[in-house]
Amino acid sequence: MGRFGTNVFIRFFKAQRPMTSDHSRRCIVTGGSAGLGLEVAAALLARGDRVLIAGRDENRLNAAVQTLVQRGLVAPSICRADVATREGATLVCDRSVELWGGLDVLVNVVGTSDRGLVQDLTTDRLDEMIRLNVHPALLCCQAAKPSLEKSKGVIINVGSLAGKVGARYIGAYPAAKHALSGLTQQLRLEWKPLGIHVGIIQPGPIRRDDAGTRYTEADHSNLPEQASRPGGGTRVKGVPPQKVASAILRMIDRRSPDMIIPGYLRILIGIGNLVPRLGDWLLLKFTSSRAP
Repeated sequence: MGRFGTNVFIRFFKAQRPMTSDHSRRCIVTGGSAGLGLEVAAALLARGDRVLIAGRDENRLNAAVQTLVQRGLVAPSICRADVATREGATLVCDRSVELWGGLDVLVNVVGTSDRGLVQDLTTDRLDEMIRLNVHPALLCCQAAKPSLEKSKGVIINVGSLAGKVGARYIGAYPAAKHALSGLTQQLRLEWKPLGIHVGIIQPGPIRRDDAGTRYTEADHSNLPEQASRPGGGTRVKGVPPQKVASAILRMIDRRSPDMIIPGYLRILIGIGNLVPRLGDWLLLKFTSSRAP
């Protein structure tokens, strides 16, 4: 392999070694009052980390605290803020400094899905989806940077399979999640010299109590019935939020750059990138073949 190749090989695998710590980490979870964010907060608390959950609704934040306490976990700290604004993101990160003197981990869960056809997509809706799915991660990363640079900390952004491949019937969601994927990699490359690791997890449809009924109020009469189902009707089995939360903890420990769940889809996505025609065929196979 030669000295140069050997040195590169050794440096690469040293960079992949799991993080070890003899103290509980100081963590922020945005969107932590419900759903996946709540499960991430629970997983962090269960292993002894200190957690601050951020959300826009104080009642939901208080309900989340009660839920976690009822599970036998230590009550997390809360911060009511809209992290889609610079003021809100700064407020949350400043709160972590007030509580603990710094920050070790930021998990950006905030985001929302969409339904619709591209032919009907307006620039206003596209802008809104970027604001809801990309702005919170960008603003929180920027606000957390000084603390994370001191602690050599970790950021994990929650993306989606839609950030790896396009899919039918899910409106501006793929565009927004692709933007988040690109932003995450750019941050990782720019902040690596500072000791900050930035990774992204790309889960398939996450199991929810309201799966299949979330979009019934909007007028989607021009969409097939399958569009209201998780992932726009994908045949990928819903991923339990607890499984995604456990994967996020592994990413934090290992400083992993990118993870797809379910894992077998990474192979299919790789094949699709190498052979786009085959990729399109696979995407159609994993969704209904009927067009609207």
